[in-house]
Amino acid sequence: MKMWSGRFRQPLDPAFEQWQRSFPFDRCLLPYELEASRAHAHALERAGIVSSEELAEIVRGLEQIGEKAQADPAFLDDPDAEDVHHFVEKQLAALIGEIGYKLHSGRSRNEQIATDLRLYVRATIDQLQLLLADWMAEFVSRAEKAGTAAMPAYTHTQRAEPVLVAHWLLSYVEMFFRDCDRLADCRRRLNLCPLGSGAVAGATVALDRAAIAADLGFDAPTANSIDATSDRDFVLEFVQALSVLATHLSRWAEEMILFSTQEYGFVSLPEAYSTGSSAMPQKKNADLLELVRGKAGRVIGAATSLLVTMKGLTLAYDKDMQETQEPLFEAAQTVLSTLPLVTGWMKNVAFDFARMQEAAHSGFMNAWAAATYLVERGVPSRLAHEVVGKAVRLCVERGCELQELSLGELQAIHAAFQDDIYKALELESVLSIHNVEGGTAPGQVKRSIQRAEQKIAQLRGDIHAHA
Repeated sequence: MKMWSGRFRQPLDPAFEQWQRSFPFDRCLLPYELEASRAHAHALERAGIVSSEELAEIVRGLEQIGEKAQADPAFLDDPDAEDVHHFVEKQLAALIGEIGYKLHSGRSRNEQIATDLRLYVRATIDQLQLLLADWMAEFVSRAEKAGTAAMPAYTHTQRAEPVLVAHWLLSYVEMFFRDCDRLADCRRRLNLCPLGSGAVAGATVALDRAAIAADLGFDAPTANSIDATSDRDFVLEFVQALSVLATHLSRWAEEMILFSTQEYGFVSLPEAYSTGSSAMPQKKNADLLELVRGKAGRVIGAATSLLVTMKGLTLAYDKDMQETQEPLFEAAQTVLSTLPLVTGWMKNVAFDFARMQEAAHSGFMNAWAAATYLVERGVPSRLAHEVVGKAVRLCVERGCELQELSLGELQAIHAAFQDDIYKALELESVLSIHNVEGGTAPGQVKRSIQRAEQKIAQLRGDIHAHA
């Protein structure tokens, strides 16, 4: 029996009936539908609509549905269920009889799907936060192991200044902490309960909405029934946050691909996450990295699809909103499946510290340190920049590095150069002058590692507090 069939005399066109079904994809909401239905059943009992005996029957039936779904995936192969709400009602009535139909008293599928999706997004954010904590912890672990190893940092894809390898790795940690913050902010904003909103105007039964919200771990009920049943901002916001996260993963993958080439040689691709060529026996291809880079487009596409779907809809619920579910599920599952793999990749990757260290010694990356040396001796910054630029030009003509110029050659450019310039141009000195919070000086990086470890521990604590 359809949930809406009483007013109709003719059956649906069979092709249309199958085409408009959402159960093939919204079946993933079953745990949340059952959770919300239990809360609604308790609210009905408090409101006097069902007896305590009927409540026990309903709760027992809902538990059985969940158990059957876990035990046998084929249980969900129901070609007649229109959506997850219809499926649960059908199964509940089959298990406990007409009492099962009482569960729909005072509620609408419009509020049900709004609630299920909030529960799904909230749970997915908690999963993602834990996976991101593992991901970032691996970067911190590798940063600790890198010690004082150095490498070139790049701007415009050209060598710029030397940095500690640990400093480079921690830059990704900061990037992904921002993703965690965005997800946490989205979670905070979505954590209001639509149950009790009815179809559009509010429930027709005097439900205790605050109690329902508390039962489901929401902070409070939603404030307006029209908005509650039509709001998908939390879906848009969540998938937008995922698109930024996927973009960050793509940037990481691109840099690792670049650094794994023979031209750089900083990274050795882990074989467990790479494949070979069917034609060229020598090849080891960065397949995981390339797929991570490619899947960012899928997630960004989902965010775009959601915006386009919602942009022209009037209040309140429209069937178009059914089309917001698949992009949501696909984006979420794409990122959920990616994070454990990239974490495994980071656990197994090998860095060639010797090659990175060697690269940090060439390419005039101590030029700014030379300019800083002059500034500390009273030369105006702009003039110091010009002086060192002339020294670099001389090196290019000679085919040498700044530290290979004689003191006489340097003093011919500017008299402020003294014997101690060569100490200032050494890699250790160049790293040490960046001794500001967030800089690459070894002491600063050590403190940054400690702060990152503390933030990851706090993140994990916050997530477990939600459980």
